[in-house]
Amino acid sequence: MYDVDHPAYKKLQEIGREITMRVKPEAVVVVSAHWQAGKNQVQINTSEKTELIYDHYYEERYPNVGSKELAEKTMSLLKKAGIEVKGVDRGLDHGVWVIFKCAYGLEAFAPDENPLDVPIVQLSLFNSDDPDQHYRLGQALSTLRAEKVQIIVSGMAVHNLRDFRFGSNVPDPMPYAISFDEALKDAATAPPAERQVKLADLLKREDARKAHPSFEHLLPIHVGAGAAGVDAGTRLFTLVEGSLSWAQYRFGDVL
Repeated sequence: MYDVDHPAYKKLQEIGREITMRVKPEAVVVVSAHWQAGKNQVQINTSEKTELIYDHYYEERYPNVGSKELAEKTMSLLKKAGIEVKGVDRGLDHGVWVIFKCAYGLEAFAPDENPLDVPIVQLSLFNSDDPDQHYRLGQALSTLRAEKVQIIVSGMAVHNLRDFRFGSNVPDPMPYAISFDEALKDAATAPPAERQVKLADLLKREDARKAHPSFEHLLPIHVGAGAAGVDAGTRLFTLVEGSLSWAQYRFGDVL
């Protein structure tokens, strides 16, 4: 968030401008790696006034509003799909507000441009490692896209903080980070008819638990891919640093 010269930061700004100036969503539903609900239940923030949830940087702010109407519409879609969902009053965690602050912060825009200023509704993951369960969650959300609701998922392509902490002075990418990053690209950009199976198979790879000691930072992309329907996936950017990958994906074209 403070390393404004980092390539991933600059790419987030580029994507932020694309969303605000070309996509122009009327609202956002966002899924973050940092919120897991129940094994067979998801939760959604129904609050209109949404605070921030911190684990550090406690003086940071990201002004935002929720939407009870959109939360209720989303709950209805999930229930119709047979997914148990509960509305709760919860803030935005740093898996959302940090990324949004990078992508939509005022410094990313020219004076005559406006940052993202639409309702943001956060939805949880399941507290499970089931990739198909999360893919179906995304499928249940897919019709929101036709109503100009942007679906954003926040995780990491490779996320091994244990190796990052102990090897933070080692600039070279870890071999498992390179191999898993490319495997994720192959799965996410596969033909839509093959994508669900390929994404599920990622969790079975020998390097999977090295790339993701726990899978919550990987599973958001299963939700995003499920929501994409027949739209193809594109890797917009990647950068492997040590035991992390900052890859970013889009499903569908910007019209």
